[in-house]
Amino acid sequence: MKEFVISEVKAETAVLVGLITKEQDEDKTKEYLDELEFLADTAGAVTVKRFTQKVAGASSVTYVGKGKLQEIRDYIKAEEDAEREVGMVIFDDELTAKQIRNIEAELKVKILDRTSLILDIFAMRAQTANAKAQVELAQYRYMLPRLQRLWTHLERQGGGSGSGGGKGSVGLRGPGETQLELDRRIILQRITLLKQRLAEIDQQKSTQRKNRGRLIRVALVGYTNVGKSTLMNLLAKSEVFAENKLFATLDTTVRKVVVGNLPFLLADTVGFIRKLPTDLIDSFKSTLDETREADLLLHVVDISHPDFEEQIRVVESTLKDLGCADKPSMIVFNKIDAYRWIEKEPDDLTAPTRENVSLEELKRTWMAKLQENCIFISAKEKTNMDEFRETVYKKVRELHVQKYPYNDFLYPADFE
Repeated sequence: MKEFVISEVKAETAVLVGLITKEQDEDKTKEYLDELEFLADTAGAVTVKRFTQKVAGASSVTYVGKGKLQEIRDYIKAEEDAEREVGMVIFDDELTAKQIRNIEAELKVKILDRTSLILDIFAMRAQTANAKAQVELAQYRYMLPRLQRLWTHLERQGGGSGSGGGKGSVGLRGPGETQLELDRRIILQRITLLKQRLAEIDQQKSTQRKNRGRLIRVALVGYTNVGKSTLMNLLAKSEVFAENKLFATLDTTVRKVVVGNLPFLLADTVGFIRKLPTDLIDSFKSTLDETREADLLLHVVDISHPDFEEQIRVVESTLKDLGCADKPSMIVFNKIDAYRWIEKEPDDLTAPTRENVSLEELKRTWMAKLQENCIFISAKEKTNMDEFRETVYKKVRELHVQKYPYNDFLYPADFE
């Protein structure tokens, strides 16, 4: 069986490819490619070139048009002639087996799509048996419809009956199909086994959650790399791994936190991202159950990110898919220390853009919209953390009274 091999991306150079369409304008494509470059960097690859094409939609054969594919091939050839090898070409959408096969035949370098790149990062980040099993399940689900491509090496083998043993060779077609079906059965069996293993882990975690006593559960949710783990470390005085990379946290970490003298459980969850593969959401069900079962969601947002409002929409859409849209929540605007804006000149009559809005103006806008359900902090610089703790305290206390009205509630009415 041809095993699923995690792409070796360290110290390799990458070319990125994206499309500009009616649904995705040039600015949006640039933002997506910025994020794709960050993903590539997280995986250990260095981006050296970007290619975009304005089209009505992706080509079902080669994603981009023939002319653009030729342009990419010419660039790769020029780099090779200059002794600068291009290690891979990464596409900003999920590719079909047919597209990957045709693109590989034309470019003759490693081809990754956004999904396979994210899977590579998840495989690198997975530490526990639970996370590793979830990643492996997602990998096999991604691999299954692409098995045919993995066996194209059979088409290039000589021998057999017929003229040269090409694609239509009877001498090769039979064994190839037999091995393909064997691989398919093995993968399906492995998927079944992983599902059973994850179901057992899910049952164990569910039992653990039931045994946590009468404590309110709070979950940190948000886009990847917005500072959830840093905030977790501050509140729980723990050592959750945090760095300026995407998907630094895969396993949900749960800690008991005491604010004032009110205890509650705080969970740090895996970050969301645009175009997050469905297979990953399905595979990480047990991890996301901490979000489903939370009493309060703290939606952490990187206020310094130029596209933070789009990130908010992505997270809210994902939460809706998880059935968490109606849960009590508040938005925590983090990284106010990194917020940058450009003041317009008095004689500049053009319409103001996102870059022309000051942090104070932005605060007034969102506070008017969300009232007490938003707060602005810097977890890194520990700015406004006292007000944040007090706000969380009040919300947790209110939920505790509602959920456990007959419990001995010994906590003071005021934050201390």
